[in-house]
Amino acid sequence: MSARLMFTTVLCLLAAALLSAAGGRTLRVAVCQILVVDGDREGNFRRIEYALMAAQAGHADIATFPESSILGWENPDAHRLAAPIPGADSERIEALARRFGVMIAIGLDEKDGHHLYDSAILVDKTGKLLWKYRKLNVLPELMDPPYSVGKAEDIGAVDTEFGRICIVICADTFVDDYARRVARRKPDLVLVPYGWAAEVGEWPGHAKELERLVVKRALAWKCPVVGTDLVGEMTHGPWTGRTYGGASVVADGLGSVLAILRDRDVDVRIVALSLPAN
Repeated sequence: MSARLMFTTVLCLLAAALLSAAGGRTLRVAVCQILVVDGDREGNFRRIEYALMAAQAGHADIATFPESSILGWENPDAHRLAAPIPGADSERIEALARRFGVMIAIGLDEKDGHHLYDSAILVDKTGKLLWKYRKLNVLPELMDPPYSVGKAEDIGAVDTEFGRICIVICADTFVDDYARRVARRKPDLVLVPYGWAAEVGEWPGHAKELERLVVKRALAWKCPVVGTDLVGEMTHGPWTGRTYGGASVVADGLGSVLAILRDRDVDVRIVALSLPAN
């Protein structure tokens, strides 16, 4: 950790303590930057489980995971392999939430009839499915047939024991109209599963773009944002060979960076966030 980031982290921990004394809440988030291998459902679930072990050991309240964590992003095999939500994959996540006693936010592909969605779910620690969201900005040029597009009016926030939580997915954060819709929901926390890919030679510089984007949205939404990226390689389509560089980002509502995870390596980081009282 750099001296600057360490100093910022100390200040944010002090702010969390002051907020708690004033009647606010401190939330412990486990940012689970895992390796995702295209099509390796069982291996990816095993890596999710390992990350949840670390989350539980760190007394996390919420564990966050990347985009398309079960089958891999822009993987055309998902048209054949993906499950509905509710369905087999989401039910396994629900069982893991109960087992480890932690809320889980995770991106996973969803099959609904002939449609494949790039989706994300939020599950509470009892295994109850609280929220499902379907990505809007799906980059259709990267897969044939492409992901189906969600509905902008479905951008929302769900009331939880930790406050109002909103989920959007990766490239949705590029679009100002979608960002304004999030802001109108007045969330206490926004969780963003990312699949932040680039040519091998563009790392680690590409990670700075992710940091700038998360900070920009945190300032606009006036609440903490957790952007959880993965590590691995794209194996299909026009972006074959691009890699995911990790470097997941957590920023608070003032735009201060609370954590940046490892560069191109798996990592689980427990981050304390300050939220207002209910």
